Amino acid sequence: MPPPGPPPLLPPEVRHRLRGLKLRARRAAGAGSGVHASRNRGAGLEFAQHRAYEPGDEPRMVDWKLYARSDRVFVREAERESPLTLWILLDASGSMGQADAARPEWSRLDAAKALAAGLAEMALAGGDRFGWVTLAGDRPHLLAPGAGRRQRDRLWLEMATVKAAGGFPPPPRWAPLWDRIGAHDLVVLLSDVFDPQSVDLAGRLATAGREVLAIRLLTVEERDFPFQGGHRFRDPETGHELPGDGRLLRTDFLRRFGEARARIGAELDARGVRHAEYVLDEPLDQPLRRLFGGKA
Repeated sequence: MPPPGPPPLLPPEVRHRLRGLKLRARRAAGAGSGVHASRNRGAGLEFAQHRAYEPGDEPRMVDWKLYARSDRVFVREAERESPLTLWILLDASGSMGQADAARPEWSRLDAAKALAAGLAEMALAGGDRFGWVTLAGDRPHLLAPGAGRRQRDRLWLEMATVKAAGGFPPPPRWAPLWDRIGAHDLVVLLSDVFDPQSVDLAGRLATAGREVLAIRLLTVEERDFPFQGGHRFRDPETGHELPGDGRLLRTDFLRRFGEARARIGAELDARGVRHAEYVLDEPLDQPLRRLFGGKA
């Protein structure tokens, strides 16, 4: 019997719970009958305007009541939703490799990859285009937007090769993002957002008119600080170690960490970036539901 293959990137039960959840661009609220940032005219549900009949228009689009009054043929146009372009920005810096001792095989990066796969499934279900940017080391790595199952498969293949290492790319290396991410595109950043440059990148994109969302990934140990007795706390990016007694450090750590979380959240709010937190022991679809209108 052949050995079992690797587990699926997105568990089937999570994919099932994501059914019916759509990508939403809230800055375009009221722009049409759909949830996307478009003003395409078509046979939608919400009336937009009349225009003169043209050969090839469907008879059902003709406003027959107006024809009876004016003896002129007009068709009713409605605004309809159209595909948007989603960009998934994945922080793959060293801190994203952090996991909990109780579940060492499930790191922040593993969760981010699974969330990226969930976003791709949502885009696939809505007929939307999606692209991918890996943020680590010297420069971002981009996968151009596309649609369909083949694009989803490309995403999965790319994610299988991504490892957490190095720091967050510096601002001079962000130029490809300004060149490729369109003014009306939807951007979702998957990151622990502890590096100030990740907040700055999200904020700059939002200031430039993109709709930017962030999912902030935390470990259980960061949230609960369950350590007892002597422990060595190691920075995954610098390798710096700090010995200490977990029980004595807990109260001060939770206070400082809570203040840092609140400060980051306030800065994202101030820069127009909607955000949600995901802790590694929570249901994977929870932050997606918070951001895209479902119930958590």
